[in-house]
Amino acid sequence: MAVSSILRNSARAFARSRSLLAIAFAIMLWPQFLSAEPIAVRYVEGSLHGFLVLRTLDGKAPADGDVTQTVRGDLVTNRLVFHFKDGSLFDQTTVFSQRRNFKLVSYRLTQKGPSFPQPLEMSIDGTSGQVDVRYTDERGQVKEANERLHMPPDLANGMIGTLLKNVRSKEMPKSVSLIAPTPKPRIVKLAIERAGQDPFSLAGSRRSATHYVLKVELGTIPGLIAALAGRQPPDSHVWILDGEVPTFLKSEQPFYVGSPVWRIELASPLSRATPEASLKADERTNVAATPDLVPRAE
Repeated sequence: MAVSSILRNSARAFARSRSLLAIAFAIMLWPQFLSAEPIAVRYVEGSLHGFLVLRTLDGKAPADGDVTQTVRGDLVTNRLVFHFKDGSLFDQTTVFSQRRNFKLVSYRLTQKGPSFPQPLEMSIDGTSGQVDVRYTDERGQVKEANERLHMPPDLANGMIGTLLKNVRSKEMPKSVSLIAPTPKPRIVKLAIERAGQDPFSLAGSRRSATHYVLKVELGTIPGLIAALAGRQPPDSHVWILDGEVPTFLKSEQPFYVGSPVWRIELASPLSRATPEASLKADERTNVAATPDLVPRAE
């Protein structure tokens, strides 16, 4: 066989294998695009100002926080801030629209201080797809990363609690998309599973909340590597009180890669006029008039 013939056959074989590889790759990605559906608005968000406490799973409270929300037309601006006792700061501002479907408009995150080994600022433009990250590396040098990403319609940064209040039990999405707050911006899928109803008490009254489990899907090969290296992010947990007006009760989640799991709970301000006996009890729990969820099994 002539050398030219061999080369032509090799070229055709390579072209066929490359096409098959492309088709296989597209098939693997196709279910992700099919599942990237926005979540419909069932309950319109309004203005609010709530108080939060951040706890470790053993009950310590390293930070207190505020969540504020304002509405202008169809645009909602939600800001979540935690001030840590060691001077660290977690500051997250999310702007989203709620016209028929929830859609992320912009997102800004700042996390810095001793509680965050890698100080980081990240901004997302949900319209243009521009993602900018400014971080400090292990040598103390400030660096920047700028990426333009395709924004999936189910992008959920800063909106997980809002979206879970609006999901239907029979139409619950299998996952939502998230841009991970890392030096190199990357879109990951966050699988959602309903874990059932967990009981809780409120002033002696017994009720139950829907327990959701959220797991980061890093993809087959990257996920395997991350798991083997011990870097697979732990699952997150969110509890929502269903009903005529669904309400966020608490969550347990990591805040960054390698983060411990922190618990976000509702809190009530304590008045100086509170009787001494009640004050001691409130200081012991720091969640006065807050639903008391039965701890989940580890």
